[in-house]
Amino acid sequence: MYSCAIGCFRRHAVNKFVGPDQAVPCINRFIGTQNSPYRWCFLRRNSHYVAPKNRTFIGWQRQRIFGLYLPSRTSPVRSRSSTSGSLTNNGKEEKQEENVNPAKKQLKSDDLFRILSLAKPEYKNLAGAIGLLFISSAVTMSVPFCMGKIIDIIYTSSQNPAQMVDTLTYVCKILCGVFLLGGTANFGRVYLIQISGQKIIKRLRERLFSSILRQETAFFDRTRTGELINRLSADTILVGKAVTDNVSDGLRAVAQSLAGVSMMFYVCPKLASIVLGIVPPVAIAIVMYGRYLRSITKKTQDSLAQSTQVAEERISNIRTVRAFGQELKEIKMYADSVLDVFNLAKKEAVARAIFFGFTGLSGNVIMLAVLYSGGMMMTDAQITVGDLTSFLLYAGFVGISFGGLSSFYSELMKGIGASGRLWQLIDRTPTIPLSGGLRPDIHDLNKGILFNNVHFSYPSRSDMPIFHGLNLEVPAGSVTAVVGPSGSGKSTLGSLLLRLYDPDQGQVIVGGHDVKTLSPDWLRGAVGTVHQEPILFSSSVADNIAYGAATGQQVSQDDIEDAAVQANAYSFIKSFPKGFDTVVGERGQMLSGGQRQRIAIARAILKNPSILLLDEATSALDAESEHLVQEALERLMKGRTVITIAHRLSTIKNADNIVVLNDGQIAEAGSYAHLMGNPDGLFRKLVEKQTIGLQ
Repeated sequence: MYSCAIGCFRRHAVNKFVGPDQAVPCINRFIGTQNSPYRWCFLRRNSHYVAPKNRTFIGWQRQRIFGLYLPSRTSPVRSRSSTSGSLTNNGKEEKQEENVNPAKKQLKSDDLFRILSLAKPEYKNLAGAIGLLFISSAVTMSVPFCMGKIIDIIYTSSQNPAQMVDTLTYVCKILCGVFLLGGTANFGRVYLIQISGQKIIKRLRERLFSSILRQETAFFDRTRTGELINRLSADTILVGKAVTDNVSDGLRAVAQSLAGVSMMFYVCPKLASIVLGIVPPVAIAIVMYGRYLRSITKKTQDSLAQSTQVAEERISNIRTVRAFGQELKEIKMYADSVLDVFNLAKKEAVARAIFFGFTGLSGNVIMLAVLYSGGMMMTDAQITVGDLTSFLLYAGFVGISFGGLSSFYSELMKGIGASGRLWQLIDRTPTIPLSGGLRPDIHDLNKGILFNNVHFSYPSRSDMPIFHGLNLEVPAGSVTAVVGPSGSGKSTLGSLLLRLYDPDQGQVIVGGHDVKTLSPDWLRGAVGTVHQEPILFSSSVADNIAYGAATGQQVSQDDIEDAAVQANAYSFIKSFPKGFDTVVGERGQMLSGGQRQRIAIARAILKNPSILLLDEATSALDAESEHLVQEALERLMKGRTVITIAHRLSTIKNADNIVVLNDGQIAEAGSYAHLMGNPDGLFRKLVEKQTIGLQ
């Protein structure tokens, strides 16, 4: 049987089983008017071909063709990217509604078990904390009973003061010991819970950060940095507290509630029945409030992530903000994003106020009922003053514990709401792994590099192709310069070589192996890169140079200094008061462009790669810095396979081969003299434009 996915509806697509040569209309969008355009799909197994849009249909229903309703089987139509739209037959972009994935509709119990499973490695500490919790709760719940007995002693022994003093002293001594035990147990409980909570948050952050760094580059194209930072900071704290402090408080509330209710029935069953009448409506209110809080917490955390992104992006680019005088604009933008967080928090505050106002009123009403009923029972000698006092105290403890239960439930819902985004990041499988695959001998790289019929467009911009059948061979040990207009895909070649992205079609072959079969960490270890704007970390110069060393490689100070000498960086580094220990600031902003470039070259020298990728490494430098950097690059390029992306003649004049890219393909290729000999060539035009610009 053959199948065809019919339509690109906003939310529906249907399967129709037909013969191999039959055809059914492929409806792009039901507009609700006559003579709406549609296309015909000629069916083949697992594919369909679309003919020109030269037919019409009249009055067809959304899920009906030729008057027959199609089967109910559905096949969701997915766009290539979750962020991209689909093209209608008029060529206009239409946003697809998000398909509902039943797997995402997890039961609350599944979320609860998963969030509680975070505490499993700390079961010893938590078990000890729970044991101490029961001890401290038992001590706490013994207080009302003892108070009632003391009152009865005072009331009944008022005619014998000496006996009353002896009895009272004896009871108080015992209670002092009991309270000391309770205080010690409470200390141990809080300490163990806090330590366990911090360990859980630490492990959760490590797992989350590890998962984030393992994602493919396309993931970071679609995800904002500020959002990821917020997940690492705020969300992990909410989740960690939910399974430690919150669970501890919840267990204490449960233990005290059960003990309090039991003692209330022991002291006076009649009054206990009156008190428990408040439980059902409060329980219903707790459940409703918790569900609402869970949903609003997700929105709040998302809005908070957005505001964090705004702040992170503006602060990290403060020089640009200041250069354009946009401080007030950015302040207003951040204030607007914080206002969204405030509005959601206000909704939560209203819900919390209604809930706690209801529970507080209910508690006061029930206490009033207990006082009235207890007073009436005392007149009939059904209850003593001490028992009524004990009962009132137990009722107060139970009320406080019920409040603790409601807080426990609401905080747990907050944790579950915040955990949803964390699970998405932790469970996400990268399309390009960090490791796994062939790790051939380094001598295989002598076979050179080949881009074979490469078609590529960035996942976040799938409607804008970069390459159309690109073919390029880079012989081993040669220097290949890549030039072309802006946006022609020069830097994309480097991204494909490093396998930051996979081509849509074709192959990138390194050392005779398709890069998809190679272990990415091995491949990237064999390629050294120097970019136009090298990014340095906010650490010392020595640390930034040593960053180029392979994982596990021991780097000595002599190795770092030797790399700096070869990169023409040693003299300016030693001129700093702290030398190689000088901190370069965020992104290396405390250094000039030429200094940052030479440190990046030293980093590449220390790496000692077989393949070198230079992405316009001298285009943003002054003449003096360019001379020093070019001299260092020439040392670095010796004996290596080099792909250099540049416009400046000083970089490409001596290249073995120059490749000119245009419109996703190679427009021309050859030596510098050969390309300059073609008066109508694109390369010569680019050179002439640059020469005129310099003049």
